[in-house]
Amino acid sequence: MPLSNLIPSGGVAADLAATTRKQALQALADLAQRSLDIPARPVLDAVVEREKLGSTGVGHGVAIPHARTPLVDQVCGVFGRLKQPVDFDAVDGRPADLIFLLLAPEDAGAEHLKALAQVSRLFRREDIRRSLRAAPDAQAMTHILFSAEAATAA
Repeated sequence: MPLSNLIPSGGVAADLAATTRKQALQALADLAQRSLDIPARPVLDAVVEREKLGSTGVGHGVAIPHARTPLVDQVCGVFGRLKQPVDFDAVDGRPADLIFLLLAPEDAGAEHLKALAQVSRLFRREDIRRSLRAAPDAQAMTHILFSAEAATAA
């Protein structure tokens, strides 16, 4: 599934303010509320519950929090860059400033895992991470995400 199908219009935000993991997750739940038209609180609750099972900090300053929720009927996500990195208990010990929140329907099986793997592969690329950190705004970040995915798929 192309990232352009995962991320709704307005689903990318630059320079979110957060000083803790929970604040970062709240900022992304708020972004999901605005761009996906779903309530932020149950999104936050689902993601916080998932975080209790194990950190979603994947290293290199990236976190991919994810959860299944009845609020969505297809796999979708939002992306945010934090002003300051926050601790996500990543395996490399680095705090995260690039956060992709992935949501899936409760009955999503392989589709959820495929989307998670796709996002993970994209953020393993150092050039993508560097470009996203240097991007001036959300529009430029959206272009980077969609262009990188198209180049990877080609």
